[in-house]
Amino acid sequence: MKTKDKIHRVNIITLGCSKNRVDSEVLLTQLRANNIEAEHETRKKSNIVIINTCGFIDKAKEESIQAIVEYAEKKKLGKIEKLFVTGCLSERYKEDLNLELPEVDAFFGTMELPGLLNKLNADYKKELIGERLITTDSHYAYLKISEGCNRPCSFCAIPLMRGKHVSRSIESLVDEAKFLVSRGVKEIILIAQDLTFYGLDLYNQRKLADLLYQLSDIPGLEWIRLQYAYPAGFPLEILKPIKERPNICKYLDMPLQHASNEMLKSMKRGITKEKTYELLHTIKQEIPEIALRTTFIVGFPNETEKDFQELCDFVQDIQFDRVGVFTYSHEENTAAYQLVDNIPEEIKEQRKADLMYIQQDISWQKNQQKIGKIFKVLIDRKEGQFYIGRSEHDSPEVDNEVVIQSPQLKIGEFYNVLIDKAEEFDLFGSVV
Repeated sequence: MKTKDKIHRVNIITLGCSKNRVDSEVLLTQLRANNIEAEHETRKKSNIVIINTCGFIDKAKEESIQAIVEYAEKKKLGKIEKLFVTGCLSERYKEDLNLELPEVDAFFGTMELPGLLNKLNADYKKELIGERLITTDSHYAYLKISEGCNRPCSFCAIPLMRGKHVSRSIESLVDEAKFLVSRGVKEIILIAQDLTFYGLDLYNQRKLADLLYQLSDIPGLEWIRLQYAYPAGFPLEILKPIKERPNICKYLDMPLQHASNEMLKSMKRGITKEKTYELLHTIKQEIPEIALRTTFIVGFPNETEKDFQELCDFVQDIQFDRVGVFTYSHEENTAAYQLVDNIPEEIKEQRKADLMYIQQDISWQKNQQKIGKIFKVLIDRKEGQFYIGRSEHDSPEVDNEVVIQSPQLKIGEFYNVLIDKAEEFDLFGSVV
């Protein structure tokens, strides 16, 4: 983007989840295709900043607001010339933000990429669909298979910000995956608000299994990982490709949110504790070596000590490989907002700590069982004298890491690693 006497440089700041990261990568690709000098979270001097915000829960919203205020101040001081805001927070609170933050040149929602590009004198290039610059390490990338969500979860504001579920076609996803692999990507992480709903809107049936088979046929794609699988209506047919295909990771991220029937009903999750047990038992029976990751919400309105104890007992019983815990955030315009947010913050935080303490012990015991075993490990980075990698049971940024002391390994390559030491959330080993 040029004027008569200067070149504009754009810096894109991404907050929130991996789905936001993909949106930022699409924006970056479009800008560069328009010959605009653009970077993602660069330290280089930039005179235009675009903040891609998150509006999911209170803490995420606060982080987004802080980032906007920080760059608004830089604009006041003349350190940047233009400030644009996009993403979920902007979609949800555009009118309020416009009033409170006049320093921002324009706010854009989650589906307003062409409008944002237009503000930068750039054209939206449809021919680039399926081609994407990645901002992760060059050996892995996220592949967003759908947008939006049709689920009625009472605590969740995602449908307000992202709309109804819209699947991408299998053909477009396979083409994009092939493009990413041609650029050196070896691991693709499938993401969506709900992977298991995939295909219902396009094909009138769930098509995740078909997608997995077609992706796993791509030469050079060594790992395919599934994140965010909804338990209600879970398509059991996806277990077959996960079991059969060696390049589909024996890994499943399934946010369960709770285990008490009272809480599950109030959360409008569409499943009972008994059905959840049955589903998890089936998955483990079909694929005994699978690593199960989940997340829970504590402090939901009216959550009693009995409800919380049920959740603790459930976690102890199932022995998940990975667990994340969120404290409940009271979000306006959700169904749960009609309830009283009656669990004090200190109790929410204590319940979170108690649940994570249980999981910490489970994780320690599971990791001890890995000592003396050999795992295929993908090297992500080097820190000092150590290389940091992951097994197929670990997603980047949220799961265990494997620490390896070795004179010379290549980032983005696979190695067989013998585990000789283990802590709660880290493994230590050597290449064999």
